[in-house]
Amino acid sequence: MQRIEGRIAVVTGAAGGIGRATALRLSARGCALALADVDRSGLDETAQQASRFGTKVTADVVDVSSSAAVEAFARQVEATHGAAHILVNNAGVVIAGAFAEQRLEDLEWLVGINYWGVVYGCHHFLPLLRRQDEGHIVNLSSMFGFLGLPHQSGYCATKAAVRALSESLYAELRRERIGVTTVHPGCIDTSIVRAGRMQDESTRQEVQALFDRRGAPPDVVARAILRAIEKNRLFVRVRPESIATDWVKRLFPAAIHRFVASRFERQSASIAAPRR
Repeated sequence: MQRIEGRIAVVTGAAGGIGRATALRLSARGCALALADVDRSGLDETAQQASRFGTKVTADVVDVSSSAAVEAFARQVEATHGAAHILVNNAGVVIAGAFAEQRLEDLEWLVGINYWGVVYGCHHFLPLLRRQDEGHIVNLSSMFGFLGLPHQSGYCATKAAVRALSESLYAELRRERIGVTTVHPGCIDTSIVRAGRMQDESTRQEVQALFDRRGAPPDVVARAILRAIEKNRLFVRVRPESIATDWVKRLFPAAIHRFVASRFERQSASIAAPRR
């Protein structure tokens, strides 16, 4: 985009984490905000913080897994703000566990938010973006969008789908002055693990401990998002582990999966081995 100042930005999953950090960065740059999340308390806190920059901020409770809800949200944004120039599809959740043991309702919940939420956001806001002089769509993927991992099949699948969707939209919309970026964060300290659905609490605690110890603050991603909007970048990798995962997959497309499978098998055998 030629300029960010004075634009109207829509951010989903804005109640905390990357969504909140991105909303605050955009507001600090002079954007009016239309925020959405299912967490009213966190959403209101983000709106309160963003309003300190003097821009117009609205906040709506929206379930992005519902097409009707996102469509109504798009109409509300147009009625309240008159336009939308930037769309950040950030809302996301996680589940973890062996695929064969996962409940279908959990997988449907995951796909509904992580993939269909992005599809609905793009679909229902695109007509509004097209009526502006320029626009930009940011879709949050993950380093797991580069590589399928055991016990993360659903999450990896949705994030890979977001990447493919974004690449297709980039080609379709480039001549319309609407940029598209897919963002692939690495280890970021957000609440996604705490709010996720895990097959056992020990897994949640182990993963959360890793995020607490090594996770970067969400503002690292927010800064990368603003740079991507300004420079119209197709995709952005945030943190060294994301860059490394992308390159390892490119250089060793089959060998990396054999390595991951072997390591997973050794870990599983170690856990299953009886104690003496």
